[in-house]
Amino acid sequence: MIRQQHLEVGRDIVVGAPKTKVGARTVALDAGTVAVLKGHKAAQAAERLAWGVGYSDGGLVFARQDGAPLRPEYVTRHFLVLSSEAKLPRIVLHGLRHTWATHDLAAGVDMLVVSRHLGHSSLALTADTYTRVLPEVSRQAAELAAAMVRQAGVPQHG
Repeated sequence: MIRQQHLEVGRDIVVGAPKTKVGARTVALDAGTVAVLKGHKAAQAAERLAWGVGYSDGGLVFARQDGAPLRPEYVTRHFLVLSSEAKLPRIVLHGLRHTWATHDLAAGVDMLVVSRHLGHSSLALTADTYTRVLPEVSRQAAELAAAMVRQAGVPQHG
């Protein structure tokens, strides 16, 4: 469940609610990701025990070994290093969000579902942001609509 966001303001990390009401949300995850996160949670529990009273338990999924929040700038920089070492195409961390949404839409996931997963306050925001980057999805929609018309036995023109 997404309940908060961390922003770096100068040298401080400011913790606050998501930007919109729909930003506080539950996001469904696939079984493989859940398994990886369970393993991470077990490792985090071991760190908590090792640190004892020095552990700062803020209930974060991702934190430093002592439980303190990670600096957003560090996460971004570290992601770039890891993706470069893995020889992946260069993409900024926030770009993963766009990549995921684009792939979901291309796979035929309903726009409303994608919008809710992203925490967008309106379906129009999702549509405006992602339909222009997916001309293939528009072509597929046209083909699906034409196939439905053919199945209904309505003669096509053109």
